[in-house]
Amino acid sequence: MFTAYSPSHLVVLTLFAIGTVGLLTLGPRVRGTPAERPVAVWFAVGNLVLGTVSLVQGLVPFDVQSSLPLQICGFGWVVVAWALLTMRPTPTALTYYWGLTLAVQALVQPTLTQAFPQPEFFVFFIKHALMVWGAAYLTIVLRHGPDWTAYRRALGWTLAWLVTAYVVNAAVGSNYGYVNRKPSGTVLSYLGPWPAYVAVEAAIVAIGWALITLPWTGLPRRRASEQVSR
Repeated sequence: MFTAYSPSHLVVLTLFAIGTVGLLTLGPRVRGTPAERPVAVWFAVGNLVLGTVSLVQGLVPFDVQSSLPLQICGFGWVVVAWALLTMRPTPTALTYYWGLTLAVQALVQPTLTQAFPQPEFFVFFIKHALMVWGAAYLTIVLRHGPDWTAYRRALGWTLAWLVTAYVVNAAVGSNYGYVNRKPSGTVLSYLGPWPAYVAVEAAIVAIGWALITLPWTGLPRRRASEQVSR
């Protein structure tokens, strides 16, 4: 049984941190070079391969309450790969916000049952690490950061996921995204009872995403006033 912050988990987090520092340090050297595109493709392929393996593992044996890919990280790898291959605005925005916040949270506070050295252990952590690294490469290294339109777009799509998860959960008795029932042993335990914790979590996400948008755009009002003054 997996235990959070066990020696194996701490080793994974250490390796992830080292890999992230290496990516952010060495990645800018390929920006604007012929290697820029192949690296993006390799990150996309890695996300597709590990995401597919994780999906198959979740489907066998099938359980409607846990096997459907309705967690954001259950399908977010498709979005990351899509963004890396096309660099289109919508998947790039979702990659930035989902990959650099929700996927990181999944690494730090994983919902995992299989411990080291089970295959599910490796697939889970490699998949989530590749989501974060793909997002970091596309947005931070290649400088495809968001603007406030991207921020609103990401909030809109995330709200659509939230409603979808709620409806499916209500229909089949599941709790994807912890939308319908509060889980134990997570940070959500400190955010109040259901459904108040959902609203609190949504507010935290909206504020957090706004804060990581500021380095790219500045405050919306200030930007607007600058344009008027010109």
